Amino acid sequence: MQPRAEIEALFGEIDIYLFDQLARGRLDTRRRVLDVGCGDGRNLHYLLRRGYECHGLDRSRASVERLRTAAREVEPPVSPDHFVVGEADALPWEDARFDVVISSAVLHFADDTAHFGRMVTEAWRVLAPGGLFFARLASVTGLDGFADAAGRRVRLPDGSDRYVVSDAVLLHWTERLGGRLADPIKTTNVQGARCMTTWCLLK
Repeated sequence: MQPRAEIEALFGEIDIYLFDQLARGRLDTRRRVLDVGCGDGRNLHYLLRRGYECHGLDRSRASVERLRTAAREVEPPVSPDHFVVGEADALPWEDARFDVVISSAVLHFADDTAHFGRMVTEAWRVLAPGGLFFARLASVTGLDGFADAAGRRVRLPDGSDRYVVSDAVLLHWTERLGGRLADPIKTTNVQGARCMTTWCLLK
């Protein structure tokens, strides 16, 4: 088997920055995982097969159904009620339920600042003390001509409409939540067309 095929068979299409957290041991003892905006479960593929207690939420019913099907095929099978259709700003789980909350390419779909705030605070609400919050989202950090756009929904050079943040916005939310950075805030600039920032917090 070629390396690419072997890696894909083992880890699926996991976000490479979430893989970094996994490789560094951040999920070694944090076994209860929620993926908000889980889609088909690309970030849960490996964890499901390693016996993690995985849950997911997505607004796409078709995506949730595909994830439920995949989860039934692992050993032991995972109950389909672990994966639900819903909205990121109204999570149907109790406080402090999870050790890890994943929000990969979700928060930048916020309609406005209030909506963004509801999504962040809901993720934080269901995260247990000592838990890890992992987020990847669009930002203006290093994006020419967008310095004043943070905290608004804008059209990016790649043609997408996103609610964008800055390091200052994320540091403000870190303080407001009472969390601490697990890592420095890191941003990838994709040829000036968009910037994606990784924001990891410990509760």
